[in-house]
Amino acid sequence: MWGFFLFIYLFVVSISLKKVELSVGESKFFTCTVIGEPLSLDWYNPQGERMVPSQRVALHNEGVRSRLTLYNAKIEDAGIYRCQANDAQGHTQEATVVLEIYQKLTFRDVRSPQEFRQGDVAEVVCDVTSSPVPVVSWFYNNVEIIEDTEKFQLLQNNNLQVQRVTKADEGVYRCEARVEARGEIDFRDIILVVNVPPVVSVPQQSFNATADYGESVTFTCRAYGSPEPDVTWHRKGVQLQESERYVMRARGTTLTVRNIQQDDGGSYTCKASNKAGEVEHELFLKVFVQPHITKLRNVTAVEGSAAMISCKAEGEPLPEISWRRASDGHSFSDGDKSPDGRVEVRGRYGESMLTIVGVKLSDWGRFDCEALSRIGGHQKSMFLDIEYAPKFQTNHTIFFSWEGNPVNISCDVMSNPPATMLWRREKLTIPSEGAGNMRVHSAPGRSLLEVTPMSDRDFGRYNCTARNNIGMRFQEFILAQADVPSNPYSVRLSSVAQRVATVTFTKPDSHGGVPISHYLVKYKDISSQDWKDVKSQGTQTVVLLTNLEPNTTYEVRVAAVNGKGQGEFSRTESFQTLPIREPSPPSVQGQRGVGKAYRLGLVKQDDGGMPILEYIVKYKTDKEEQWMTKLVPGVNDFVLLQPLQWNTQYEVEITARNVKGLSEPTFVKFSMPQKPDITADSLFSGLGLGAVVGLGLAGLLLLLVLVDVSCFFLRQCGMLMCITRKLCSKKTATSGKSKELEEGKAAYLKLPLKEENGKETLKPDTIEIKVHGDNSLHMTHEDSKA
Repeated sequence: MWGFFLFIYLFVVSISLKKVELSVGESKFFTCTVIGEPLSLDWYNPQGERMVPSQRVALHNEGVRSRLTLYNAKIEDAGIYRCQANDAQGHTQEATVVLEIYQKLTFRDVRSPQEFRQGDVAEVVCDVTSSPVPVVSWFYNNVEIIEDTEKFQLLQNNNLQVQRVTKADEGVYRCEARVEARGEIDFRDIILVVNVPPVVSVPQQSFNATADYGESVTFTCRAYGSPEPDVTWHRKGVQLQESERYVMRARGTTLTVRNIQQDDGGSYTCKASNKAGEVEHELFLKVFVQPHITKLRNVTAVEGSAAMISCKAEGEPLPEISWRRASDGHSFSDGDKSPDGRVEVRGRYGESMLTIVGVKLSDWGRFDCEALSRIGGHQKSMFLDIEYAPKFQTNHTIFFSWEGNPVNISCDVMSNPPATMLWRREKLTIPSEGAGNMRVHSAPGRSLLEVTPMSDRDFGRYNCTARNNIGMRFQEFILAQADVPSNPYSVRLSSVAQRVATVTFTKPDSHGGVPISHYLVKYKDISSQDWKDVKSQGTQTVVLLTNLEPNTTYEVRVAAVNGKGQGEFSRTESFQTLPIREPSPPSVQGQRGVGKAYRLGLVKQDDGGMPILEYIVKYKTDKEEQWMTKLVPGVNDFVLLQPLQWNTQYEVEITARNVKGLSEPTFVKFSMPQKPDITADSLFSGLGLGAVVGLGLAGLLLLLVLVDVSCFFLRQCGMLMCITRKLCSKKTATSGKSKELEEGKAAYLKLPLKEENGKETLKPDTIEIKVHGDNSLHMTHEDSKA
């Protein structure tokens, strides 16, 4: 019995620890010791499974001792661990250790800050765990949130719910966890951020601009929110990037579109976005475009056909199109029609069609198309060219010449396009280089046929034919033989004097086919057989005969002259010149007075057939009875009376005399003006400002010279004295006589004093002038003993 108890005592298993508390994640080892001789020593986990080494389990046996190590403990590792020993007799002994594993306060993925959208229900997450389960409290602004309110609710999962969160709810929230059994406490401060969705403010919704004027438009889109929104600009679904034309300022809140073009018009979208959301606003740019004519071409039409002229224009707003005919300034708008119904205008969207039916040559020329809108206008011009068959420009189809005299037959044609022209004679074509006595000279719109008739067969009909792609025309010309002119008639003497006579006549009825070059007037004294010739000035029908003898009968006749020769004379007419007589009364013109003289102009008069020998001029005042007489040669053309009295009325009698006698007198009256006042104003009134200033300066200079001369003679000073001194000094130096001056000795110059009346004073009283080497002057008075 006693031996049995001794055996039990000697085979004993013990573990160093009976109960162990271990925090999750910690590591621990246990030592099992056997008293006796164990055959095996094993560890068993709380599930009764024999433990073997693993990543988190380590076993180490040393004879009667075994060590179990648990790494990084987990909650599921908690329980009773057994250390069991077996000996050779089959006896088993074991010891146990209780392992309690607890979770320390652990905050799992508690983010800060936590952000929520304004107005939402915010659930502030505080994921904390421990074993046993911790007690969680929330604090805001250091005040514990004890119970649920309208704003705050404490959730079962330990999170804090904030109703309809606003910016006012922002701040630091503290999540505090406690384990009473262990006295363990820990906390986390969580920043609550409330994000406010963007709000956009647009001061101006729509904008207007004009294209192609270098204008710029700035859109403004102010965005508010939290965090501060990012602002971007979009057009036609594409985000605009900063460039030379798109300039963004103030963090994108302003967009400037530079150098506005037509395609810049339309909508622009401003988008503001942040974590809380996105908002967009549409702005509109209306681009006005100056009217611009895009299509207008020159048109060519055939006379008599129809012409259609189109003018297209674009712009914003769409312009109205009108037409103007440059030839007469007449304007046409949409729906207008000309009075004759040939011109009509019809318009449609951006295009106007001007139609001319029955085109005439008068329609040829420029047409202006004008596109107008309320912001401006644009004008372009086109040219309506009209093609037509040749048209002859003259009805002059009969030409005259004579044998040996070349004549130019001109065929003038207007056509479009230009016509080719050729000449025919009796159905035979005249070559362009000419033939025989015919030459062809061509110019645009003209063909000149030069014919030198050599015989009668060269006279007759010539045909000019003109042709272009529109048509052909011809014109017939007649070359007829020319003759001398017929005789003039109605020869008359329109005026006859002693030595001159004027012949007038009527041109002849026929010029002979050749223009009259001049008229030949023949006249002679009836007692003479010799005719004298006078040619007319060109084709004038008035001829003046001069150098005739007084009181003489003459015969006169007239003939016309053309290229062919002189025609027949008119009927001879006779006339008698007037006899010599006294001159007619003188005629006086151009009266004018100069000072105390008076000038009377004499107009050439009828001298009675003999030269005026002299003019007898008598004149007196209206208060005197006696006449003063003055003879003036007959060749003079004026009479000058002088000297006369001021403010006096005069009577003048002028008589002309030739060898035959005296003319009837001519009487003239005139008045002399008041005597003028000679004042400074009158002296200088005729001078300009420069002349007056010049005279003033000259007078001032003369006064300065007089003062300087006076100073020289009376005071021995002034400019003249300085010049004299310098000249004298130079002269003395050159002659070698300035030695005393160089040594400082004085030279004396004595001048007699003069009184105001110019007489000399007493000789002993003189002025002594000392000239020193330093060119200074000293004056002293000497007495008679000096």
